[in-house]
Amino acid sequence: MFSPFSRRSIDRALRLWHRGAAWTLGPLLVGAMAVGLALGSERAGRLNAVLTAAWRFAPLIYMPAGFVLIAWLTRRYFPGAQGSGIPQTIAAIEEEGEAKTSHLLSLRIAAGKSLLTLAALVLGASVGREGPTVQIGASIMHAFYRKGPFQGARMRRILITAGGAAGIAAAFNTPLAGIMFAIEELSKKHVFNGNSSTLVTVILSGLISLAVLGNYTYFGSSAATLAWPSGVMAVLVCGLAGGLAGGVFSRLMLACTVRLPARAAALMRERRLHFAALCGLLVAVIGIASGGLAFGTGYETTRTMLEANAALPWYFGAAKFAATLLTSASGIAGGIFAPSLAVGAGFGDNLAALMPQLGSHSAVVLMVMAAYLSGVTRAPVTSFIIMLEMTNSHQMLMPLMSASVIASAASRLVCRSPLYHSLAQQFGNALPAK
Repeated sequence: MFSPFSRRSIDRALRLWHRGAAWTLGPLLVGAMAVGLALGSERAGRLNAVLTAAWRFAPLIYMPAGFVLIAWLTRRYFPGAQGSGIPQTIAAIEEEGEAKTSHLLSLRIAAGKSLLTLAALVLGASVGREGPTVQIGASIMHAFYRKGPFQGARMRRILITAGGAAGIAAAFNTPLAGIMFAIEELSKKHVFNGNSSTLVTVILSGLISLAVLGNYTYFGSSAATLAWPSGVMAVLVCGLAGGLAGGVFSRLMLACTVRLPARAAALMRERRLHFAALCGLLVAVIGIASGGLAFGTGYETTRTMLEANAALPWYFGAAKFAATLLTSASGIAGGIFAPSLAVGAGFGDNLAALMPQLGSHSAVVLMVMAAYLSGVTRAPVTSFIIMLEMTNSHQMLMPLMSASVIASAASRLVCRSPLYHSLAQQFGNALPAK
């Protein structure tokens, strides 16, 4: 006789509960965290503006001290929360064992990542919230691993990939880019299964973002167009310029982190807080010298330039490049997606001024933004889809697609190893003994 209280019935009910909670409650939590981080980032940026407006040279004092504090808090209480968070997510996916990699993905790391990223933005560090949202989303979904039907390395990878994709989709309000990011970046060494569970995670987390923030485009709408076939030269030049610049950033970033000589690496480990203070000081100097433009994500400056089709100061791209490199190398929490788009906008503005015959100002800037992001991440499809969805510039589909593919190839000439996967190896090598 069937009994609703039999052991078998209870086990079946628990399995159904765990499965339902993972694919409904999980995405809702990812979306809520992404929205909270987005709103918090806006307020953090305003607070930084207040701090810098009070006294121009104040960053020379609070930025080195703040970088040290964030680096210390990360090492002491939230190890694994440093940097973008995307390399940690990749490392967790690529781990072959069935252990729960809580030192890379956990609810504690998700909470710490949020707070530390907001603290970095209050200081004016050149970071973004998008990479951290990937690690946060992956951490939330990873929390369901080993519960009910979620057993084994394959199921762990599905949960993490879905959470990471949902994070990037909710952060940029770009659901299609979230799926492509999962395919290009998170699943390079494993076959991506575009199953309904992953799609549900992206959709539900995106709905939370839409419900709170509205159906917005990250950088507004652009009416830029590029004539064909006369625009072929513009695509080639923008793709090469953005890709080579992105490759240089990746190479310098790896040189500062995973490719240091043995003695320099040992010194870095011993003097990590001193190095963070130096990076904070240099970012403060760059920010002050650029009139504050190098501080923060660069979102407001880039959006204003795209919407008004106005020129940026000639030094914006170089200043943002240096500030982002120093901030990332310091080891504090924060992503490079938004700052990379700002750097690309600055370099695109420079290129449009140097070669006005290439095409319209907006078209050149959009192509270099996509190309630079592709050069840094080595993910061309994600890069051009992100630009399409963030600027509502679907008329630029072919130019952005072509420039991104060219940029990825050009970046490989400068830096052979993809940035995120090279950094992920560092975390993979640090896996605790089982």
